[in-house]
Amino acid sequence: MNVQLDNALRFHQTALNLRAERQELLAGNIANADTPGYKARDMNFGSALGSALQGRGTAPVALSTTAARHIAASAPGSSAQLLYRTEQQSSVDGNTVNMDVERAAFAENSVQYEASITFINGLLRTMQQAVSGQ
Repeated sequence: MNVQLDNALRFHQTALNLRAERQELLAGNIANADTPGYKARDMNFGSALGSALQGRGTAPVALSTTAARHIAASAPGSSAQLLYRTEQQSSVDGNTVNMDVERAAFAENSVQYEASITFINGLLRTMQQAVSGQ
């Protein structure tokens, strides 16, 4: 039973992690809308999810140390390939952030994140009802 529950939730856990990572990317784009030369970034969510589910590209990233006495550490890797957003309107300062596109992507990603959480809650509630016999 635990294996089935883990398998059922693994997809949603992976999707939520990628949605959170994409939300950070989009928030970074919005925050840098006035930064000269900033290039807007995004990810292809579908291909990133497929790669994550197949176990590709999730190796931990080693953090660099600047002194010999620093403790070696690593951070979790990402399966998402970061892409540059295509420029829709040229800017004099070289910034490629289009606030309308970024806001729309941010709102869409937020709704999908919330939908995933709602689905997980429903799945867990159903499992709990099945175990308790209600």
